[in-house]
Amino acid sequence: MPYSDPLTDDEVAAALTALTEWTRDGAFIRRSVRVSGFSAAADLLRAVADVANEANHHPDVHITGYRNVAFELTTHAAGAITRRDIELATEIDRLILSQP
Repeated sequence: MPYSDPLTDDEVAAALTALTEWTRDGAFIRRSVRVSGFSAAADLLRAVADVANEANHHPDVHITGYRNVAFELTTHAAGAITRRDIELATEIDRLILSQP
């Protein structure tokens, strides 16, 4: 299966068993995290931006309440969730866990 082909519902569900903090909403997967403050939120976004740029796959991101960071992933060209989204979500989880 090509890297950017849409995943089946079963494939997305299986991937989300490992990505326990992520939820599916139609063609998107989403996750929110609360960090220690605005600087930590900005640091996390910078780290995610670096990884996303390297992968040429960019999430929608939001900071609310100065320390709540939300991520939304989909592959726009496919109009669906693909392996690219699952891999970036996995990397985002790794970055979240590495936060001080």
